Amino acid sequence: MAAIARFGTRVVPEKDQIIRECREKKELVHGPHVEAFEAEFAQFLGSGHVRTVSTEYGRMGLYFILKSLDFPPGSEIIVPALTFWVVPEICRVAGLKLVFADIDPSTFTIDPKAVERAITPNTRAILPTHLYGMACDMDPIMAIAKQHNLKVIEDCAHSLGAMYKGRMVGTHGDASFFSFQAFKPLNTYGGGLAWMRDADLARKVGEFADKEETPSEERVEGILKSGYWQHTFIRPKVFTYSLFPIWWAASWVNAKPEERLWEKVRPLEPLPGHYRGKFSNVQAALGRAGLRRLPEFIERTRRHARMLDELLGDVPGITIPVIPEGRTHVYYQYCPYVPEHETLVKRCIRRGVDVAPMHVDVCTRMELFGWKGTAAPGADKAATSVQVPVYESLSDGEVERVGRLVREQVMKLRQAGAA
Repeated sequence: MAAIARFGTRVVPEKDQIIRECREKKELVHGPHVEAFEAEFAQFLGSGHVRTVSTEYGRMGLYFILKSLDFPPGSEIIVPALTFWVVPEICRVAGLKLVFADIDPSTFTIDPKAVERAITPNTRAILPTHLYGMACDMDPIMAIAKQHNLKVIEDCAHSLGAMYKGRMVGTHGDASFFSFQAFKPLNTYGGGLAWMRDADLARKVGEFADKEETPSEERVEGILKSGYWQHTFIRPKVFTYSLFPIWWAASWVNAKPEERLWEKVRPLEPLPGHYRGKFSNVQAALGRAGLRRLPEFIERTRRHARMLDELLGDVPGITIPVIPEGRTHVYYQYCPYVPEHETLVKRCIRRGVDVAPMHVDVCTRMELFGWKGTAAPGADKAATSVQVPVYESLSDGEVERVGRLVREQVMKLRQAGAA
């Protein structure tokens, strides 16, 4: 059988037509879709002001927001101990001092009690990350922010479409940012968007975005080409004969070849040149089409998650993802806890399913940040979870195969341990 990759890309059926029309009209770079996409995105969220940012990275939205807030020197920002390393590094580059707060290991999101303990007289902002598609517990976070006069900037890179108590994530705080890279909930082959509650802050962020250079048509074509190959290589029939043999071989020698595909951990000051550049018209056109289909994408992914819940939920030793009351999950990742997680990953890969270890970072462990504050046991525990393929482009049969394999291997591991 064909191997199943850990990631999938959301590609709208009309993608080729959209790109072809933009080419024919000479509107790959400039055109009417950017403004229309911003308006439709704001309508989707239900409030506030939005600006597209960067040809390639949504993280520039965070950078522009922080620069626009213009905090005084020495200001601190509270960041979850479990997040992608680039997020706190962008905060550092923007001039803030990092303070890490632990997460709730049952939801993978920042623990409001840890946030409260982390506050000092220099704290100016909190950056909750709606990790893996799960909404953070925003009410206590907002109450803490109000009490201490702090700004709240939501990291929504994984979570477009998730809700907290009936409101979209990204609309609870003062500002938020979204990523549209190929594997994200909305795929425009790169780029991102910033949301602001306040019109004046939105104006300042817009001024930063407007100063970015317009990408060349050649660069935009390169982004589209890269997106095409990303999508192609993770299709099961192609993945089986391209990347998967490397993954399979690595499972026998404790290697991690996927790390070669990740961005190298390093200081980001000055910001790399490829981070910069305005969002292009063709990306906005793809974003508009993806936004229209987002509800069906989310529902299909949720159905897959429910299938995995049914297959794994009664297996001793497996803890399936939980969804606290009042929150929703869009399952950018489906991350259960399993026994002997490193051994399980290897066993599944050797049987054609790319179950993976956690792919974000325990930042309190990283040399880059040199953290000497309190420990983060919640984040350390989260590092033992695994990522099980659940994305919407899988067939129901493929999801069932994934779930049955994980179930079977966990039960075999438990039997071997009991022998």
